[in-house]
Amino acid sequence: MLYKKSGNGKGYLQPVEGIGIRTMVYGEKTHMCEFKLKKGALLPRHSHPHEQTGFVFSGHIIINIAGEDFDAGPGDAWCIAGGVEHKADVLEDSVIVEVFSPPRDDYIK
Repeated sequence: MLYKKSGNGKGYLQPVEGIGIRTMVYGEKTHMCEFKLKKGALLPRHSHPHEQTGFVFSGHIIINIAGEDFDAGPGDAWCIAGGVEHKADVLEDSVIVEVFSPPRDDYIK
């Protein structure tokens, strides 16, 4: 079964100032989200049980995964295993797409 969310730009969650998250689509095993990140925003260090694969469409961030910085710009991608701590510093307004497995119930709106 496929569950699709609207691509109209509405329905962004804002867990942290300057970070908007919108579900694009999800199924039984994966969940794709768009992240709109404002320059200067800080995503605090955290972890969750979901595997997370990300791709930068535009902008520039420094993502720290398990204590190692990764300078990410357009075309860069990463994969974070479940339970691994990570954080991000947003250097430019950015658009990122991330896929979580299993789906994140807290992001489905």
